[in-house]
Amino acid sequence: MKMLNILASIVTPVVDMSDWHNVLTLIFLIIILAFFLFLVFKFIKRVAVYIYTGVFSFITLLGFILNLYLLTLISIVLLAAGLILVFMINISSIRSYIANPLKNNKRLLINSRKNKVEKIFDREALYRTIDDAVQYLSKHKIGALITFERHTPLSDVMRSGTVVEAPVTMELLVTIFYPGTRLHDGAVVIHGDKIVAASVYFTPTTKPLTGKYGSRHRAAIGISEISDAVTVVVSEETGRISIAYGGELESVQLDNFQRVFITYMEENEEEENDA
Repeated sequence: MKMLNILASIVTPVVDMSDWHNVLTLIFLIIILAFFLFLVFKFIKRVAVYIYTGVFSFITLLGFILNLYLLTLISIVLLAAGLILVFMINISSIRSYIANPLKNNKRLLINSRKNKVEKIFDREALYRTIDDAVQYLSKHKIGALITFERHTPLSDVMRSGTVVEAPVTMELLVTIFYPGTRLHDGAVVIHGDKIVAASVYFTPTTKPLTGKYGSRHRAAIGISEISDAVTVVVSEETGRISIAYGGELESVQLDNFQRVFITYMEENEEEENDA
């Protein structure tokens, strides 16, 4: 209790709003809180954290304005302790983002060009290229996971991978997924006619599946559950082809792949345009 009284005596002059210096202090406090809120919303995707931060930020400002300095002090301590704990738990993702500023800026640049890319690329040529690549991968039993980014941004997911930003070609896709290459694990993410990233890891689905499914199939379903992406899976063991969309996985025959793939892509596009 004595410690709280000492701390309270320290902040007492600060919360007197009759002094213009303390108005500046309030503004400074708001800036600090805004910065912490930015970090929370940037890196932490948890509703409970949002609620916790919002409630204690409100209490801090309210206590400051009403000259309830003890309440302000306690709320600041609880807010700071909570945020420090959250950042410590998520330190790996924050460190990864800070350590790769050029990579993340590159992704932002790619995302800003999405609409232009969609208007100019040749869809039929892309479909033929994907069909050629999938045919080769399937016949040679080379495992592959190819995701086509739609309107749902996958920027956060792609942080786990490597930026490529190269034209979609059969040779490049086969090379990426060839066993032994550094990028063959994980997924390739395509937007328009560009391979945006490779070796991207998706959170696999947690729902029970009937039959035998590997990590690629579970990852494909997982990304389809949280986005409108269309994902093509080639089994490494059997060469079997599947397409994941909307949380469902459909097995596709090799000689029928292009037609089914185009159907998914075109019907998806029509739904988005109608919306």
